[in-house]
Amino acid sequence: MGPDNTVAKSVRASGAKFIFRALSSRNYRLFFSGQGVSLIGTWMQSAAMSWLVYRITGSTLLLGVVAFSNQIPTLFLGPFAGVVADRWERKRLLIWTQSLSMLQALILATLVLTGAIQTWHIIALSLLIGIINAFDIPVRQSFVVQMVERREDLGNAIALNSAMFNSARFIGPMVAGILISTLGEGVCFLLNGISYLAVLASLAAIRVAQRQNHNGKAPVLWEFYEGIRYAFDFKPIIAILALLSIFSIAGAPYLVLMPAFAKDVLHGGAHTYGFLMSAAGIGALSATMYLASRRNAHGLIRIIPVATAACGLGIASFALSRNFVFSIICLFLAGFGMMIQIASSNTIIQTIVDEDKRGRVMSLFAMSFMGVMPFGSLLAGSVADRIGVQSTLLLGGACCIIGASIFALKLPMLYELLRPVFANMETRETEQPKGER
Repeated sequence: MGPDNTVAKSVRASGAKFIFRALSSRNYRLFFSGQGVSLIGTWMQSAAMSWLVYRITGSTLLLGVVAFSNQIPTLFLGPFAGVVADRWERKRLLIWTQSLSMLQALILATLVLTGAIQTWHIIALSLLIGIINAFDIPVRQSFVVQMVERREDLGNAIALNSAMFNSARFIGPMVAGILISTLGEGVCFLLNGISYLAVLASLAAIRVAQRQNHNGKAPVLWEFYEGIRYAFDFKPIIAILALLSIFSIAGAPYLVLMPAFAKDVLHGGAHTYGFLMSAAGIGALSATMYLASRRNAHGLIRIIPVATAACGLGIASFALSRNFVFSIICLFLAGFGMMIQIASSNTIIQTIVDEDKRGRVMSLFAMSFMGVMPFGSLLAGSVADRIGVQSTLLLGGACCIIGASIFALKLPMLYELLRPVFANMETRETEQPKGER
């Protein structure tokens, strides 16, 4: 037994070591540490951006417009971004996207700290980061498989990515709430810009095997069409993406309306807003710890509709709340259900997808999640202006529960289609030579 196998056996032993087993891969460990620092800054900026918009304008509609401009590029650039992720070196692409994200944050910080910020600046810079993220998301998601040494640890790595994301989601808004109330929003944007140095340093230190670049001659749209056809030919993938789209339109915009709820319903300030965002983050973090403790992706398809319905119930209960403590509990449930659905969907798709289609399928995942979310954000903002924040949230929660119910009716068929796929994967892992495991 070689040293690598000894480490693998030790990491898989039990308890915390099993939950964090993907960190035994050096490259993933570097990425995890650098990205963890950067994501705290990202969530600080996200919270500060929403609060800045509402402080300047007092408009829920403009909250929706800013979220729309941040997310809509993913829908239109997704086809191109997915092909790019499959054609070119992903590490180099990530260095570019992270560098441009740092530049965007520093520009925003300069405008706010100098007092020159205007609403159109916020919308334009939100659109810029949206364009960057349209490429960053499918590339980063596809890059995970290159950093994890053992394919069977891929699901654990995806869960740990989500845990890292939601740890930052808990810490970032809470720190932002304190900084906004004491130093202002500009400091949050400045610290986010500086935080990108951590992820850039980790990417520089990562050493991965050179991928064979797919510099194909086929047009971009034709290659993207191949990815769509591949997804539609396998019903579990398209069913998961469809439910994710419903959730992104109806459920996820509850985050966009959070500043208005904190200020107008609970009559709180930046601290209240920060704690509400953090409650959803803690729920999501708890969900990722549960997912990381699972051995593989088997059975996750059955959890997805339950998680979606739980999230819808949490949002609907939050909409009816007038009490701060009860609101915290509701958002914990919403965050837990939301992350179970998103991370489970990601894990199943990444586990079963063919490597040469990974970038394109993950761009479909990004389009189904981030790409259609702006329509939900814009719709939520405009509907909230007419019927109020609470009624809008209640309607969104109900739509999530209905979507989950429809998905649940298809479960027997989806599970049967996935069963032979996972069985074949288990057979390949068993037959793999010990030295390669």
